[in-house]
Order: sequence, then structure tokens, then C-alpha cells
Amino acid sequence: MEFCVGAPHSISLDVSGSAESEPNGDALCRTLLRPMEILLEKLPLKLDTPLCLNGAKEHVANVTDFVRIYSMSLIDYLNTIIAGDCLANLSSIPSDSIDLIFADPPYWMQTEGELLRTNGTKFSGVEDNWDKFNTYKEYDAFSEKWLSECKRILKPNGSIWVIGAFQNIYRLGYIMQNLGFWILNDVIWSKPNAVPNFGGTRFQNSHETMLWCTKNQEAKYTFNYKTMKHLNGDKQDKSVWDISICIGNERLKDDDSKKVHSTQKPEKLLYKIILSATQPGDIVLDPFFGTGTTGAVAKHLGRNYIGLEREAQYIAIAAERIANVQTEASDLHNLALEVKPPRVSTKQLIVGGYLSVGEKLYDKKDTFVGKLTSEGYVDDNQDVLSIHKMSAKCRNLPNNNGWEFFYVRRNGKLESIDGLRYEYKEKGERS
Repeated sequence: MEFCVGAPHSISLDVSGSAESEPNGDALCRTLLRPMEILLEKLPLKLDTPLCLNGAKEHVANVTDFVRIYSMSLIDYLNTIIAGDCLANLSSIPSDSIDLIFADPPYWMQTEGELLRTNGTKFSGVEDNWDKFNTYKEYDAFSEKWLSECKRILKPNGSIWVIGAFQNIYRLGYIMQNLGFWILNDVIWSKPNAVPNFGGTRFQNSHETMLWCTKNQEAKYTFNYKTMKHLNGDKQDKSVWDISICIGNERLKDDDSKKVHSTQKPEKLLYKIILSATQPGDIVLDPFFGTGTTGAVAKHLGRNYIGLEREAQYIAIAAERIANVQTEASDLHNLALEVKPPRVSTKQLIVGGYLSVGEKLYDKKDTFVGKLTSEGYVDDNQDVLSIHKMSAKCRNLPNNNGWEFFYVRRNGKLESIDGLRYEYKEKGERS
């Protein structure tokens, strides 16, 4: 890593902590977990000397802050917001340490002039300094730096979501593929209440695109398929998500009732992202933390978060917001639906006394289907088939899950045979 000490002098450190007058390519300050006095012996600097890390335009830290950052371990970062430039702070995160990254970078909207509503009032769009760049080359260079760092800190089986719009998402996708990321999905965030095109000069921009990627094609990433299917009415979830933009009480406002952040993302969006791609206790990092939606949702779901943010106003609001969030340790959030069912046969249930030979089996509509044989098959007076083949026959399908299809009658009520195998397993574990 190269950093500027004031101007124009520059220094880079190798992993042993020696100071050199020129960068050595892969010099990694992030590996230096050394006490302050050792670092200061190596560097002829004063504590208040300003630093400019990774070629940033502005001084973002001094020597004291630099040593503080690079002497921290990952556990020190958990559930905190790290103030400062994202490139400098990303470089301090250990390699292969993050389970999930959600990145909502500057889009470089390139909006010109005032945006006026149809009634003549001004619409407050994205006018922040953090969204301004001079050229595509400058934007691409910035994007490649933070994406490279994200790839480094991501665990081998972790994943990253990057959101953008037509202004930048194609550039980001190109850079990500060049860096070796493997795209799993491009997910469309469709906005039912999107901001209209006030001038009527083109179609309403009513969606943004999210790229869900892994470090490489071989990654064994987390995808909580059953949980997302359950949330989608027991149907396979699709890559187009209809989620409203932040309005009402969810939109954070300042004392003058103005939007605190111009691009605040809805919690429902982050809820789906984090729940679909993490496990309880995982670490979720957001390099452009803003007002803390990622952290708030991560805490609610029982995941750890790390936020990187340079704007003091956003940090203060995010910290207060997250402090008021309660963790909900529900079965859904703990991924109870993702637990693999026990490997138990119907014959084992018969031997164990949970089912009996000749017992009648029904579907969920209380329609009699057949009787159990001593081998655990189903006899419907025409065929003797496994529970899976018989349920497929009843539904006129090539295959079907018989555990979820069949019921027995107990005390005048239907009871799924699927629950019986869990009882069998639980009793076996206790004994």
C-alpha cells in the first residue's frame, strides 16, 4: 500500500514493516498488527502528520489514526462503523474474512441542472459531492480499487452484492468480471413507486440492477433457497423483486424534514439480500454504509456487520438507528427451513412404532389413498409403490416428495408423516 505523507513525499511499507522510498507493488500495511511504538520507530513521522492513503484526493487520517486502524483485529471491527475513506479502511480488513458484502457505491449520476416536478417545485436528487467524478477513467479506477479490495477480503465461499443503475452498473459488471468475480444472478429491483421522469423525455427509470457474485466459479456460496421460497408463497423466488423505495417513516429526515441521504435503500431490499445469502453469526460488510440500512437489517437478523463511511452526519444517524434495533432470533432468521430432514425410512417408523402395518394414508384433503405394507410401501389396491412414487401417481407427476404428501389420522385429526421422522430422530438422539 502506498500513502502520501503530506505532499509530495510518499512511503510504502512491506510486510516486515520497513520503510522504502518507493512502492514495492504488493506492500500490505493491513498485515502489520504491530504496536504503535514499533511502527513509529520505522516511520520518521509525527503523530499529527496528515496521511493520504491510496492516492485519495484529501487527507483522510493522521499517523495516530493510521496506527489505530492497522493494529486492530477483525473482532475489533465487528458491529462498528469505521469512519474515513473506504479504500483506506478496506485495506485494513484481513483477507478472506468477510461472509457477505453489500456495496451501494456512488453511481456518478451526472445530473445536469435542476430537476423540477410538474408543479414547478424542485426535486432533490443526488447532488452530493461523493457522487461527483471528472471522467469515466477516474470512476473506473476508483471502482477497480474498491472492488479489488472487496475480492481480497471476501471469504472463499462468501458472496458480494453490488447495486447500480444504468449510469454505472455495466461498467461495474465489466470490471468485476475482469477481476475474476463469477456472476450468479443479476437481480432487478423493480420500484412500484419510482420517481417519475418529470420532463417526459424518456421512459421512467423504475428499476436498479444488483449483481450477485462470488470470488470465482468454484465457490460453495450460501443460498437459503427454501427460506426464500417460503417467503415467496412457497414458489421459487425470481430475480425480479418488487420493492417500494423508502417513503414515510422509513425515510430518514433531518430537523428541516429534508432527506438525510439521497439514496437510502429500503430495509426490505437488504432483508432479502442478507437473509438469502448468510447464516446466523456471519459477517456482513458495507463499504458505503450511509445511514446504516445494512447494519440495521444485519443486527435484526442476528448477523454481524461492519460499516465503512466517511460522512460524519451519516455515521451519527446510522449509529443511533442501529442502537434502536432489536435482534429477532426467529426460526426463519435462524434458517430452520434449511435444515436437512433426517434420513429415516417408513419401515424404520413402522419398527419404531410411529406407523403400523395396514395403517391408512391420506392426502391433505383427507382423501384416502392406500394402506401401508410391512416394507413401508403404499398399496392402493392397484399398485404397491414407495411413498414418493405413489404420491407422484396421485398428482400425475414424474416425481414427488411423499413425506410432504401423506398424512395419517390420529385422534380424529390428520397428522403429516413428515413430522414423525423428526420425532423418531429426536428420540434416537435422546436415547
